[in-house]
Amino acid sequence: MTFSPMLRPLLIAGALLVSGQSAAAEKPNIVLILMDNFGYGEVGVYGGGVLRGAPTPNIDSIASDGVQLTNFNVEAECTPSRASLMTGRYGMRTRLRQELPPRDIWYGITAWEITLAEMLSDRGYATGMFGKWHLGAEPGRYPTDQGFDEWYGIPNSSDQAFWPDSDSFQADAGVRFTHVMSAIRGKVPVEGVVYDREKRTLIDGEITDKAIDYIQRQAKADKPFFAFLPYTQTHEPVDAHPDFKGSTGNGAFADVLAQTDSYVGRILSTLDELGIADDTIVIFTADNGREGIKRSFGFTGPWRGSMFSPYEGSLRVPFLLRYPGTVPAGQVSNELMHLVDLFPTLANWSGGDIPTDRTMDGTDQTDFLSGKQTESNRETVMIYIGNELFGAKWRHWKVLIKEIDDKSYAIQNMAYPSYYNLLIDPKEEEPEKFYLDDTWVDSPLWEAMYEHEQSLAKDAGTPGD
Repeated sequence: MTFSPMLRPLLIAGALLVSGQSAAAEKPNIVLILMDNFGYGEVGVYGGGVLRGAPTPNIDSIASDGVQLTNFNVEAECTPSRASLMTGRYGMRTRLRQELPPRDIWYGITAWEITLAEMLSDRGYATGMFGKWHLGAEPGRYPTDQGFDEWYGIPNSSDQAFWPDSDSFQADAGVRFTHVMSAIRGKVPVEGVVYDREKRTLIDGEITDKAIDYIQRQAKADKPFFAFLPYTQTHEPVDAHPDFKGSTGNGAFADVLAQTDSYVGRILSTLDELGIADDTIVIFTADNGREGIKRSFGFTGPWRGSMFSPYEGSLRVPFLLRYPGTVPAGQVSNELMHLVDLFPTLANWSGGDIPTDRTMDGTDQTDFLSGKQTESNRETVMIYIGNELFGAKWRHWKVLIKEIDDKSYAIQNMAYPSYYNLLIDPKEEEPEKFYLDDTWVDSPLWEAMYEHEQSLAKDAGTPGD
């Protein structure tokens, strides 16, 4: 698959799927760990760890054994990012679908979307998910309706754990508490216990236990597997497991950071004990930056802002990947990459098929991550909050045509766009005024946004629309 310098999305009429490039016999296992509202600066190799009150040697080891990206981009909030990950398409594209009731058209993905799990399942993979979904919580829209063989976790956001313990909750309001759920493909999902603050402390430990059991079962069956672990406990409320509560002496977030590193270490040790580490891709990343609320004290490293903002603290998150024998150890790169790129990249490595009856925003990054080339295959990223296009990135430049009020989260239209050179001004403190040499960058940034908006108009709708 080839891409233009501006990464024009592909829309190929008539065909439904195009085969990936990997040899049919190559089916690496995939373990994908996704953190929730997790800032760029939390992990040791990104300047956090000890600085944040909890060393992260197990997570850091993924970097030393593989590649660390310092310019990995996501969307500004949980649901669009998870949609991007699952589909290889900007979250805005899934929001163009109109098959749900009006109040729900901006939430999650529809059955028409082809997910990462469906692509891998079609390739013969076992697919298991353990953690937060947040892409649809009605019959027909759970993970096991979208390609996963099994699922244990929560359907929506972790802040719903506040409800059962709230003194102001009114039982006659018609609002149901969230329950921890489990499901097997082809069967009706089962509701477990109420997801309250007590259960909140236990959920990531249970996610880890069930993921390890799943990996052991698939290794025994000698079947390639996709294990997706969207952890929950760095999202508010940040409540550590009883075994970790107070363990660092540095507060709840440090305790949960130490807990998460321990859980990741257990996953890595399981791969080693089963003798499958060399045959397994391990990815550690996040859905967006730190929580937006002031008292949430997440750490975005050198970047400005938090989730729900168009700034780098919202859009840049850790990305670590190891794939022994394919991805050279110890790589660090500031090249641009986006969460949508994981779909075509993993399709290539697994030999999976990429949909061609719709616009795909992702680009295959296997040669870049494998060290065969130093440049990413991506030069541009679109910046959305909700269904509003806020701007774009091109190489190390950025334009914002809208801003967010830091206190009210109100969208503010700007009289003049703001331009930033992110190498010179990583905190986005002073927009470029273009008094001197840099007016030329106006052209590639606006061309990228124009091409993207044109692609929205041309995108194939849900069949029957």
